Amino acid sequence: MTVYFIGAGPGAPDLITVRGLNLIKSAPVCLYAGSLVPQEIVDHAPEDAHILDTAPMNLDEIIAEIRKAHDSGHDVARVHSGDPSIYGATAEQMRRLEDLDIDFEVVPGVPAFAGVAASLKTELTLPEIAQTIIVTRTGMKASSMPDGEQLEILGQSKATLAIHLSIRNLDYVRDTLTPYYGEDCPVVIAYRATWPDEKYFYTTLAEMKALVRAEKITRTALIMVGKVFGAKKFRDSALYDSEYAHVLRNKGKKKK
Repeated sequence: MTVYFIGAGPGAPDLITVRGLNLIKSAPVCLYAGSLVPQEIVDHAPEDAHILDTAPMNLDEIIAEIRKAHDSGHDVARVHSGDPSIYGATAEQMRRLEDLDIDFEVVPGVPAFAGVAASLKTELTLPEIAQTIIVTRTGMKASSMPDGEQLEILGQSKATLAIHLSIRNLDYVRDTLTPYYGEDCPVVIAYRATWPDEKYFYTTLAEMKALVRAEKITRTALIMVGKVFGAKKFRDSALYDSEYAHVLRNKGKKKK
């Protein structure tokens, strides 16, 4: 048997990969993060599948279910939101499976920041404005940040930031980033990105806390910070420039 860690995407049920969906359709056991994975995705599991919402379960209980499936020779679809490699708490599960000599594979998914960019119809990297995307979070009670990864350091890059799990830490985000980005730097608060009730709020570092408080947003939100949001005055990239030659196009070559 094999355990498949499957990224379900940021919310919209049709953003799961074909590979991930096919594995769910055939798996006798489906363990999914119920608070973050759309029910429509889980509904694709076989009618007789053993389906469990892992939201109320601890790690030992989850591994115990996987061991039962292993003993029965049943594949497991372990469905996480977004992409399993980003804030998915998958590494600790994989470590347990390695210790138990249980085979597993990982199926990537659409990360939340990509879903936000798609919904906003924007590019997160623009010539001479931003060429770097940093996916990060801030330290909270449950988890501190490793040395060197605090916003005080990352903010110096002035890159496009996708800040997870920090909607209740806006004072720190604002105060730390303002010296580098400016208080008028564009911010997008993405609430439940790509879900049917998704909402996107354009604001600034200075005004974002008041907006979040007014909208009563307390969870399931991504803070996007950067000059790319709303930017119109940027030069075209060299990729499609007729005067720029590369291996697939000669300089100055025009389409007939």
